[in-house]
Amino acid sequence: QVQLVESGGGLVQTGGSLRLSCEASGRTLTSAVMAWFRQAPGKERELVAATRWSRGTTYYADYADYVKGRFIIFRDSAKNAVYLQMNSLKLEDTATYYCAARTYYSGTYSGKYDYWGQGTQVTVSA
Repeated sequence: QVQLVESGGGLVQTGGSLRLSCEASGRTLTSAVMAWFRQAPGKERELVAATRWSRGTTYYADYADYVKGRFIIFRDSAKNAVYLQMNSLKLEDTATYYCAARTYYSGTYSGKYDYWGQGTQVTVSA
């Protein structure tokens, strides 16, 4: 079993930055796909960014078009953690952000994830 705990959400003004953290426990993820999703009120959950690694090799991350150039996903293998650096935040980035993980890569970052965090709220104000 893998437990995911997010942190780092909060209130920020437009144009500001936040860094979300997702720490995994329960097992060391030597090979995994980890992603950040978000869900705004009244909207469906959407994939924001994802990354994967296998036996020490980190592969290219992928991003939703609306965050490309603003958000960066990266990992710290020593801490068994993944981060989402969010820059140039916009009002429409307001949402609950979730970290998710699975231990296999199916050729795509979409699809089912087996482990989820509890979510962290990001609110961007004008």
